[in-house]
Amino acid sequence: MFELAWPWIWVLAPLPILVWWLSQRKAQQNALRAPIFLQWQQFKDNHQESSFNFPWLLMLIWLLLLLAASRPQWIGDPIRLPASGRDLMVSIDVSGSMEMKDMVVERKQVDRLIAVKHILNSFIERREGDRLGLILFGEQAYLQTPLSFDLKTVQIMLNESEIGLAGPSATAIGDSIGLAVKRLKDRNAKNRVLILLTDGVNNAGILDPLQAAQLAEHAGVTIYTIGIGADEVVTSNGLFSRRFNPSRELDEETLTKVAELTNGRYFRARDTESLDEIYNIINELEPVEQDQETYRPTKALFFIPLLMVLIISLLNKFIQLFSTRRATDAITNDRGIAND
Repeated sequence: MFELAWPWIWVLAPLPILVWWLSQRKAQQNALRAPIFLQWQQFKDNHQESSFNFPWLLMLIWLLLLLAASRPQWIGDPIRLPASGRDLMVSIDVSGSMEMKDMVVERKQVDRLIAVKHILNSFIERREGDRLGLILFGEQAYLQTPLSFDLKTVQIMLNESEIGLAGPSATAIGDSIGLAVKRLKDRNAKNRVLILLTDGVNNAGILDPLQAAQLAEHAGVTIYTIGIGADEVVTSNGLFSRRFNPSRELDEETLTKVAELTNGRYFRARDTESLDEIYNIINELEPVEQDQETYRPTKALFFIPLLMVLIISLLNKFIQLFSTRRATDAITNDRGIAND
């Protein structure tokens, strides 16, 4: 859409006509001859030989200059900006215990990490307006995806995560919290949130989970902890069946204290339905910003009328020089003929 930022400048459009009219009316009154009138008259006299019809050439140049001064611009379609929402880090346990196939997705028995990916993908899609990041931890914790508005990239990196990437045999819960706090503490967000998902107990790393939770509290980070894994699994070899608890190593007490220290909550996910429900609850506890800003890209066009003024002026000058040269050549030829 074309628009003039300063349209009020066009009130000056009749000014050359007014000056020209006054100069014509007062030409014979020497007492009222101001310098501007003399300059105008001199300019008009000097350009009578121009092929352009004075004063229309000057009027055209004046209008183009006014057009440039009124700041013409092309305004594009509105573009929605990401809302300034939460900084939300998701920390996922990828240790060997996450291979336990005690979850069901679309009527198929799957391991815990696949179930987490399945539910977490839909959760990420609903977080438009938030910055999301991803941490994976096992024997050590590392940043898989830094905080970003690019939710598609976060989903891709989530789906590419594999069990054992951070070490297969231990779980560094405290270090994963510490890494999340390090990434969140310097962010200018109204809410800094960590969602930590694990099926085990802290048995690796340098930082104790409760010490890490105290650091999180000091940095203003809210932690929601999720313990994943079924309470009972039945296996059969054809003759005998055996029942056992695949989540016996889950340290619910520590996960609960970590959440409480940071004004968060601990959740227990025994199946995919409860895991999905937990993410819905987190969506309600940490709602996405609804008021989003938009902007319209603007391209300045003032240079176009200025370029036209330059072209017209140069063309006018070229025609004047060409006319003068032709007249000079004609006079010279006439003198030569007369001498002959």
